Amino acid sequence: MVMLDHVLLPVASEDDAEASSVALEPYLDEIERVTAVHVVEKAGGAPDKAPLEKRQSDAAEFLAIAESRLASEVAFNAQIHYGTDIVEVLFGAVDDIGATAVAFRPRGGSRIVRLLSGDTATKLVTEPPVPVVSLPSPEPAEG
Repeated sequence: MVMLDHVLLPVASEDDAEASSVALEPYLDEIERVTAVHVVEKAGGAPDKAPLEKRQSDAAEFLAIAESRLASEVAFNAQIHYGTDIVEVLFGAVDDIGATAVAFRPRGGSRIVRLLSGDTATKLVTEPPVPVVSLPSPEPAEG
């Protein structure tokens, strides 16, 4: 089994879909398949941030961005998952799809923001079921 045989690519937003896809592109020669996953975070008993239909529509748009960048180069699949703990849901998706690695692009933010939000990146790399690859931030285009 090759580590990058089947990569799960978390996609959080429109900007993240674009940046993560761009960051993954240089490695596509080593990858057989990419499954992009967006997690619709549920509030766990509290009111959700937006109506479910809106968040599903947004998720489909985010995943379509990744598909438009990657599907012509590698076998591609997109999935929407639901749950209260994003990392737990992503690791469940790893098992469900048989991914051999997770590739993600850490998002910015101050230490206090990461502390208050639970720092998803830290949770991703502490006890993963498969190797986790941190993708570099794409270089800004020279103009």
